[in-house]
Amino acid sequence: MIPNHDGRIMTGGEAIVSALLANGIETVYGLPGAQMYPFFDALYQHADRIRTVGARHEQACAYMAFGHARTTGKPGVFSVVPGPGVLNTMAALCTAAGCSAPVLLVTGQVPTPFIGRGRGHLHELPDQLGTLRSIVKWAARIERPADAPRILNEAFRQMMSGRPGPVAVEMAWDTMASSERVHPLDAAEPDAPVPPLAEAITEAAERIKWAKRPLIMVGSGAQHAAAAVRALAEATGAPVTAFRGGRGIMPETHALGLSSYAAYRYWPEVDVVIGIGSRLEMPYMRWTGMRTMIDAPEAPPHLIRIDIDPAEMNRLKPHTAIVADAEEATEALLAALDHAGHKAHPAPEAVASAKLSAATETASVKPHVDYLHVIREELPYEGIFVEELCQAGFTSQFAFPVVRPRSYLSAGYQGTLGFGFMSALGAKAANPDRPVVSITGDGGFLFGVQELATAKQYGIGVVTIVFNNNAYGNVMRDQQTGFGGRTIGSRLENPDFMDLARSFHISGHRVTTPEELRPVLRKAIAADAPALIEVKVDAGSEVPPWPFIHPTG
Repeated sequence: MIPNHDGRIMTGGEAIVSALLANGIETVYGLPGAQMYPFFDALYQHADRIRTVGARHEQACAYMAFGHARTTGKPGVFSVVPGPGVLNTMAALCTAAGCSAPVLLVTGQVPTPFIGRGRGHLHELPDQLGTLRSIVKWAARIERPADAPRILNEAFRQMMSGRPGPVAVEMAWDTMASSERVHPLDAAEPDAPVPPLAEAITEAAERIKWAKRPLIMVGSGAQHAAAAVRALAEATGAPVTAFRGGRGIMPETHALGLSSYAAYRYWPEVDVVIGIGSRLEMPYMRWTGMRTMIDAPEAPPHLIRIDIDPAEMNRLKPHTAIVADAEEATEALLAALDHAGHKAHPAPEAVASAKLSAATETASVKPHVDYLHVIREELPYEGIFVEELCQAGFTSQFAFPVVRPRSYLSAGYQGTLGFGFMSALGAKAANPDRPVVSITGDGGFLFGVQELATAKQYGIGVVTIVFNNNAYGNVMRDQQTGFGGRTIGSRLENPDFMDLARSFHISGHRVTTPEELRPVLRKAIAADAPALIEVKVDAGSEVPPWPFIHPTG
């Protein structure tokens, strides 16, 4: 990297903000504190170029950065104090790691002379970098202001190269306040992905050439490759499915778009699976009961994997491994099939039958399928839907059609209860022109209910639908059915959600049926302002969604 102009005297905080600006960052989600004052003061001085969105709890800062990253594909940045502040964000960092989301944490550290001394300085952890490195992709300390451009650029390079993931930088309290001459750098450049091996592409094309019933499964790693995936599907007649992270890459309204449960119904027909940027959780974990470890699937079906992370090929060993960027490899595979004169073997009747069977069976998951149908009809296709670990959220994994990439926000395999509402705030802040609907249970919503104040203060127009069954519904059902009806810690006494909405000065509405929800939701989306809609649900009336998430019969 070459300095892009002569340096100037900066504090450590100013040097970090300068590096963020050089890398195109326009928003920081943060909660200031003693060690971070110089950084937040620098944000204030550059408020015309970089926006700071405050929060009421550190976890919300991190989840907002996560929602920002997942819905844009661009880095989400947050800043909190070290020690307890960092620890309060660990669930969100785990979620970002699990979902391969590019999230950057900027934090502080005790004064330099105290690092590693164990004196019990304010917010001291025994080994903050070690703690972070156990979760994030990369972490480092900035030892002096002049080092900030280089280390921040390395953070961006690590975050965006190969498999994206969260990273962290820390700077000591005294260093952040000290000044020296800093030479800014141009924006970091991610590493170019390794091109796919021609031999692997040829082998994969040969497998597909003889396939009668291929199936494509996509994950988060294919979000940027939607056009190539669709072209491959149409060239081969292979339907496309996703569980969470890859939803919307192929519209589920397309003739070749399958929901996760429709894919299960189609699975007996499949002779080749093409996994693109996906861990392939459905067939090799979900559909085998979650306790059977499969690391080398037997054929049929033959497994072809396209993934930028070479470690994935050891975690689940395919018959053909293509280590490369999803878009580049999929385009190469298309070219190889075309060169080989491949003729598709479409099975429109089998695909349509799987879709119809799935829709018919899943309609039984009352009342949540009916509520989700209303939300789908009222939320424009460009809108963003944020699920949660609740009965309606689980149901949405197979009963809420997704039609565009980056429009379905999930916590992925981490399953972090309470992530939804806070992540939705980041999604809306990053996409102000797109409507955002967050669905949540009463239990998960109260993890971050204080962020209604953040929504109001910054005019973040998320529409939040709280399904209130006065319980951690899934836990309560499991206790009732699996432990002789004994329930503990799963029944909840909730506030009056309408009084709560009024206390935060946002609109509140209570409904009891899907048709009551429709006009309320339509009006709330049109208003583009924070809104809270409570859906009253009798816990005993909810049909469990699990037979369609863990189907084994």
